[in-house]
Amino acid sequence: MILDTIDLARQLAEIGQRFDARNWVLGTSGNFSAVISRDPLRLLMTRSGIAKGALTIDGLVEVDEGGAAVQPGCGKPSAEALLHVEIAGAREANAILHTHSIWSTVLSDRYASGGGLTIAGFEMLKGLEGVSTHEHREWVPILDNDQDMARLAGRIRQLLAAHPASHAFLLRRHGLYTWGETLPQAVRHVEILEFLLEAVGRTGG
Repeated sequence: MILDTIDLARQLAEIGQRFDARNWVLGTSGNFSAVISRDPLRLLMTRSGIAKGALTIDGLVEVDEGGAAVQPGCGKPSAEALLHVEIAGAREANAILHTHSIWSTVLSDRYASGGGLTIAGFEMLKGLEGVSTHEHREWVPILDNDQDMARLAGRIRQLLAAHPASHAFLLRRHGLYTWGETLPQAVRHVEILEFLLEAVGRTGG
């Protein structure tokens, strides 16, 4: 890894420890990535089966536009690598973070029949990029989970095109995906959205 990539890997490892402490990525759940090159597209991504609370720079691997490891023998990337690739392209995101919190999982099932949920009236909405008022109505789409990653990636491509203003989406009974132009922005979005999802879950709206 070049120096900048090593620094980025350290930041991702710190994020894993922070999110694990908040119960957002228990066990080996969740996956993180950050763009290190656009042409060709390359992402630094968490390896499959790694506990995020114990994540180190050795738990990350470089993946290409097909979601495959660039260097053989460096570890297997998360099975959801293709989903990160789709988001990086569709949103021009440079960081993608996926969490498995209790509330994101519960609400992804509770609101699945409506295709998503609306979050409105909370001051914390102003933490989302481009949002300046608590009166904002944030639509969080929900998509059924699928073990066929190529098929799921195609559905995510369609979902992101259909909801260009959304800052995140939920996979049913699975968890939250959000992103940012920078890694700190993506982290902020996780913190804001996890707060909002818990607030909605506890209050019923």
